[in-house]
Amino acid sequence: MKLRLVLLAAASLLLITSMTSCRRDYTCQCEITYSGQPGLPDTLLRDYPITETKKKAKSLCEQNSVESEMDGIKTKETCYLY
Repeated sequence: MKLRLVLLAAASLLLITSMTSCRRDYTCQCEITYSGQPGLPDTLLRDYPITETKKKAKSLCEQNSVESEMDGIKTKETCYLY
């Protein structure tokens, strides 16, 4: 009887552990483009490490995508999770 309880508890713990989200290492890659004036740098790629669940990592990465303009120079940063 005690053995059954121990096995049931161990199986339950294993099941709960396997169903929870795991934090993993992901890479957020951002492409930065400039426009509006001649002589601006070409497209830049930047990589940022993120250690999080996939859903949260994707959200954190994509919220870094922005567009801005200053003195006639437009900057667009588009980020994707890899």
